[in-house]
Amino acid sequence: MRPKQWLKNVLVFAAPGAAGVLDDPSSLWRTVVAFVAFCLAASGIYVWNDLRDIEADRLHPTKRNRPFAAGRVPLGVARATGVALPVASLLLCAATGRWQTVAVVATYLVVTTAYTVRLKEVAVIDLVTVASGFVLRAAAGAVAVDVPMSRWFVLCVTFGSLFIVIGKRYAELNEVGTAAGTRATLETYTPGFLRILLSVSLGGALISYCVWAFETSELDPVGDLELPFYELSVVPMIVALFRYLLVLERGEGSAPEEVFASDRVLQMSGAIWIFVYALAVYTS
Repeated sequence: MRPKQWLKNVLVFAAPGAAGVLDDPSSLWRTVVAFVAFCLAASGIYVWNDLRDIEADRLHPTKRNRPFAAGRVPLGVARATGVALPVASLLLCAATGRWQTVAVVATYLVVTTAYTVRLKEVAVIDLVTVASGFVLRAAAGAVAVDVPMSRWFVLCVTFGSLFIVIGKRYAELNEVGTAAGTRATLETYTPGFLRILLSVSLGGALISYCVWAFETSELDPVGDLELPFYELSVVPMIVALFRYLLVLERGEGSAPEEVFASDRVLQMSGAIWIFVYALAVYTS
């Protein structure tokens, strides 16, 4: 079920947080429900993904330690869990009282199932498909509390997601190369191609975030001062993106969740960004 991967689902809080509605108990509750639902849905997909990739995982230097590949979990139990978790996620979404939330999570399940069955073997399509999962997470938070997502917000999430996903492939290619059975698309990608995609996605993420921040900015009073908090939030965002790029250049990043959980500069940048953006939203 990969609890470390649940960190991705924090994106569910992005749209409600940007809209400044998380201080409302009802909105906070629906957002938390959507977050838990995505954790269940993603975990169910991970189960099916690992079941399908047992033989490939046994050839991978680290994935061979996964429970199914290592033979620590009966396959019957795994299949039952793979069915129960997505069903539970959809039932939980229904508790928000908004069919749109159910629809977004159902779309996520369909897209990620298609990825597990076939799309993960198609170069470029695999990158876009995984990135779409992040966009759907953000959309789930927005529809759960009925707040709009601006076009620049969607672009920022899209390019940021592509940057992370492409970085993961780049790190995997550097780490395990094109060893047979590890990941089909790694035999197609080259370091140079992925470097170009990293540059494009990083530039897109930076530009779209800056436009989003400046478009939504207001000068918020703090004591006798007036500080442009939205604009200031660009600084920790740039630091975080550049820091992650450095991690990739050092040959790391094949497990982004582990990087975020261990890199203190990334954590500090994220904390500062949350603080500054919270000031922008909740002191206006």
